[in-house]
Amino acid sequence: MKFKLLLWLLGRMLRKASAINPELQKQLEGKELGFSLLTLDGKVARSFRVSNQRITSSSGRIDDPAFTLGFRDAAYAYQVMTAKNKQQAFMQGIQDKQIKVEGNAALVMWFQGLFKYAMPKKKKSSKAAA
Repeated sequence: MKFKLLLWLLGRMLRKASAINPELQKQLEGKELGFSLLTLDGKVARSFRVSNQRITSSSGRIDDPAFTLGFRDAAYAYQVMTAKNKQQAFMQGIQDKQIKVEGNAALVMWFQGLFKYAMPKKKKSSKAAA
């Protein structure tokens, strides 16, 4: 359930960021593709579409994705996607065959780079002068 919620939340955050963040829009420029994140047992799947510098998501798989990222199971997927060093966790999972990449692996790396835009920016606190 945590993984399913995480994917839904990621979709909402990327959708919002793609509508308002010029840096993310630049990363999406010229990209027209779809991809899916799922568990290998097929119990959880969410698909993302990139079109016109915007990201949308929906539950389930899509036909003809540019890539599919399959995780051993939902608990493992949640662990990897919330790891402090996500890139290392992904690479270790792929090496250990706990994560299966189908399609364009370079786009998987591109997708991982989008995570930084999904997270809301922390407001800098300023100390009031006395």
